[in-house]
Amino acid sequence: MYTIGQISEMFNIPVSTLRYYDKEGLFPNIKRDSNIRKFDDSEIETLRMIECLKKSGMEIKDIRRYMDLCSKGSSTYAERKAMFQKQRESVENEIKRLEKTLDMLKFKCWYYDRAIADGDEKQIKQLLPDKLPAEIQEIYDNAHAK
Repeated sequence: MYTIGQISEMFNIPVSTLRYYDKEGLFPNIKRDSNIRKFDDSEIETLRMIECLKKSGMEIKDIRRYMDLCSKGSSTYAERKAMFQKQRESVENEIKRLEKTLDMLKFKCWYYDRAIADGDEKQIKQLLPDKLPAEIQEIYDNAHAK
């Protein structure tokens, strides 16, 4: 069993956040000893899931809904799976958006390396938009895709 302070240190999460999660019902089976929360392996695994879902962009109300579904047993498997599929799609779309952003940054780094080496941008501009070296063309195209 772990105290809230120990869990706070383990996960680098403020104690206030852990208390908030508890208040929101995200630790439905947490044990208390003289009103002191005691976290066991089950709560630690729950916290890992909460943190994963939060990082994926899921709101606390939806995480609470997921926890409620878990407590209802196997009859909610399909609904839980649907929640995860929706969140996965959201994360995949965010990854695509970030890859496009990263490609623009990569292109601009290449662009300015060339401009510095050439002393100006004249030669680079002659290569735009479709005469770039193959590996640069690929990132340029991705960065400029609609």
